[in-house]
Amino acid sequence: MIRFQDVRRAFGEVVALDGLSWRAEPARVTAVLGPNGAGKTTAVEIAEGLQRADSGTVQVLGTDPWRAGPGHRARVGVMLQDGGLPPAVRPGALLRHLASFYRAPADVEALVETLGIGGFDHTVVRRLSGGQRQRLAIARALANEPTLLLADEPTGALDSEGGQEVIELFRRLHSAGQTILMVTHDDDVAAAAHRIARMKDGKVVDVGRVDAVAG
Repeated sequence: MIRFQDVRRAFGEVVALDGLSWRAEPARVTAVLGPNGAGKTTAVEIAEGLQRADSGTVQVLGTDPWRAGPGHRARVGVMLQDGGLPPAVRPGALLRHLASFYRAPADVEALVETLGIGGFDHTVVRRLSGGQRQRLAIARALANEPTLLLADEPTGALDSEGGQEVIELFRRLHSAGQTILMVTHDDDVAAAAHRIARMKDGKVVDVGRVDAVAG
């Protein structure tokens, strides 16, 4: 589903990815785990097609994401770490607008209910709390009912209860056959995954279950 092979990415003299190699299997939840500066966000942004690797090969759903066309992008849901939400719109209107771009969109009302967005549906984005924005960012990533969901720190702005709700949502999505890749620095969040790729200094240093790679 996702494959990195000997991928390098540098910003001047700063090497973000240094021969990164790993893969995520179909119909599984994979966590990329590591501290700030490990290269996690750079890796997932390359998978999203937002950055281009300097060398090595990247395949997402069998396609180079940097060169991918609209058909590929319609199969991938993306949740950015910073949200990237327009500040002056209301959640429900934003989701309905985004869903209208796709031939087979998700059920927006079901997303609103599942993620608890109804309680702030009429509040503009700039007035939402961090946790509310996080829920909306997840719903936005699911508006196209993607085959693959790429989520960068999906529980980062949520309290423990909200984070657990997101984890349960991901479990339900997996049960429906969806592949999920989530980037996190939190061992507890990674524990919900089937496989964990632990990153350090731009490389994957271990792969396995969280109890095998923690520490």
